Amino acid sequence: MKTVQVSSLPIKDVITDIAREWDVPYTENCSIYEVLLPEKIGKGKVNGIDFNEGLGLIQYDCVFFEDTEIKFSVDKVHPLKFLFCQEGCIAHQFMNESIWHNIPQLKNAIVASSEHNGHVIQFKKNERTLLNSLELDRRKFQSKVSCELKSLGKPWNGLLNDILAKNTFYHDGFYSLELAGHFKEWSEFDNDNFIKRLYLEGLAYKILTLQIVQFQDDLRKEGNKTLLRQSELKQLLRAIDIITNQIDDLPTIESIAVQVGLNEKKLQQGFRELLGKSVNSYIREQRLLMARHLLKNTDYTLSSISSMIGYKSKSYFSKIFKVEYGLLPSEYRNKIAMRKIDLKNKL
Repeated sequence: MKTVQVSSLPIKDVITDIAREWDVPYTENCSIYEVLLPEKIGKGKVNGIDFNEGLGLIQYDCVFFEDTEIKFSVDKVHPLKFLFCQEGCIAHQFMNESIWHNIPQLKNAIVASSEHNGHVIQFKKNERTLLNSLELDRRKFQSKVSCELKSLGKPWNGLLNDILAKNTFYHDGFYSLELAGHFKEWSEFDNDNFIKRLYLEGLAYKILTLQIVQFQDDLRKEGNKTLLRQSELKQLLRAIDIITNQIDDLPTIESIAVQVGLNEKKLQQGFRELLGKSVNSYIREQRLLMARHLLKNTDYTLSSISSMIGYKSKSYFSKIFKVEYGLLPSEYRNKIAMRKIDLKNKL
């Protein structure tokens, strides 16, 4: 196990400590600090930035050739950390405790050490790890937004106001689909450093906001949770598959939700986040797309097509088809037939 010792704060000093431990230079552009892994240690980079009001971001995008741990042991109150494992798997430990917390891909953890006790983060060898960490200096943050903090309920109020780090705090869970989208965007963001700095500062506040909302959602009973987690994406794709393959005799939305293991609120929320539309809108869209295909490529009657796409009433099918495409199904079929005749005559 290789050990990297970090004994400084804030984030810019964390990066310089890591560079010193690896005996490599670091770079700084618009307050964004970055260090590349030396070839003998692995591949990748660590970069970070501090903002006003106590917020900061660090991103570890690394493949280590040996199991590696980073020990954060500065003799000060450590920042509150929000750890998001985008790829790979890490382990976290409070330095004054023996318990290790595994944080696999798609999971995040909120960690606060007590007093001046630090943290240890372990990375597995030969495995790409993409870890995003939002760091919050609670003393600086409180001095800027103390009024707003009063409006937060438990446990956030106590956690953010614990500027002396009297208590240890640990909570983990799967992060939301919306947060996953922001992390993907962060990884792919490619712009000059001034614009990137502005982008990252906005992102830091966005992550904090969404983390607070997600944690409140985590505290709800399972059936009452509304945020769709990244880990639940497969269940959402199963729901889409059910709609596609059973369009002629579709179960109710409630039944689809039960089949894929989501509550109905989460299913609806997932469709809006992933597809930009409700479940009913998606079902109607797929039925009408299938109807267009059948009208264009088969000789089925309108009654048969209506039944094949899940509508019992031919008149209702004709009505919504015209609303969507401006033509009745019979008019659409005739228009397609005329086009085919014109094309044949031109050949």
